[in-house]
Amino acid sequence: MVKVTAGKTDIGDYLKATACTLVMFQSLFGFAMKQPPTASQQWGIGLIYDAVKFTAPAFIFGILYTIIRVHAQHPEQTYGTYYRRQWSAMFVPTIWWTLAYLLILPQVQQRTPYINVKSFLWQAVNGNAAPHLWYNSMMLQFILLMPLFWALSDWAGTDAKRGWWALAITGALYAAWLVVFPHVGTYLVDRVFLSFLPYGVAGTLGWRLSGWLPWLDRYRYGLVAGLLAAYGWITWQLVGRGLPVRLGQASYYQWSMTVYAFAVILVVAVGGYRQMRHAGKSVGPIHWLATYAYRAFLSHVFWLTLIWGLTTGLPLVPRLLVCYPLTWLAAFASAYGFHLAWQALKRRLLVRNA
Repeated sequence: MVKVTAGKTDIGDYLKATACTLVMFQSLFGFAMKQPPTASQQWGIGLIYDAVKFTAPAFIFGILYTIIRVHAQHPEQTYGTYYRRQWSAMFVPTIWWTLAYLLILPQVQQRTPYINVKSFLWQAVNGNAAPHLWYNSMMLQFILLMPLFWALSDWAGTDAKRGWWALAITGALYAAWLVVFPHVGTYLVDRVFLSFLPYGVAGTLGWRLSGWLPWLDRYRYGLVAGLLAAYGWITWQLVGRGLPVRLGQASYYQWSMTVYAFAVILVVAVGGYRQMRHAGKSVGPIHWLATYAYRAFLSHVFWLTLIWGLTTGLPLVPRLLVCYPLTWLAAFASAYGFHLAWQALKRRLLVRNA
């Protein structure tokens, strides 16, 4: 097997760190489009929004790649151990931040705000507590169903033919889904893991079938050219839709966006592979960012809402330039700070109970 890790860092970390850093633009531009922006500002927002639209697929690919790597390196891990670890790493932060949005910032809810206990629970579960939590509801389904992806990884192993069969079948099912999607009349399809299945399957197969990384590395310039062509495709669609720019029309569920998302995933993966192979300086910082990326993602709209409210006197473009870095810093600082506080609390409890 080609070595594609550097210590505890893998290409999944590069994808998670990149996705979390850039997904904040999507939330920020959602706020900006309510101003409303001028025509030129709309075009600029639309172009950048399309450029960072790969974040949800990249995060899915990265998470499954890393979990499959850990599973392959620690086959003694039981389902119970895995679920206990994911409960503390992902579900507990989800619960706390969902409550923070619903109770402290209820104005950021999507769809119909809650009016009673039943609707409160509905908003919490389906991801409507904040603009970005739809994705979290979908991603947690992958976490719950991870034993199925372990089984797929174990079945494919290092057999490239089995891997290609798995990708081909997944691709055929997803092609059918892209045909059906325009006729599905509910927003809840975003919350279903099947809508992002190709990225999960690709991430699952990516660890053991690791020969694709050095192979793609040989053609990295062509890969970048393909990424630029895919971005040109979605830009052409953006221009074709005209004004006003509607961010919701840049759907994940179209061939152009699927091709673009995979192109970015592959470029980031090859870039991470080259950094790890040559012991690049980014390896350590990327692992740190990836460690706290999920918790930073959960919190970023909370901090963005507060920072956005404090910058009302600024023109739109300077406001965006101020809000983005401050939101990024606040999100990662809070993720790390809460981690340290929790560790300190646990140590105090252990000493007290000793």
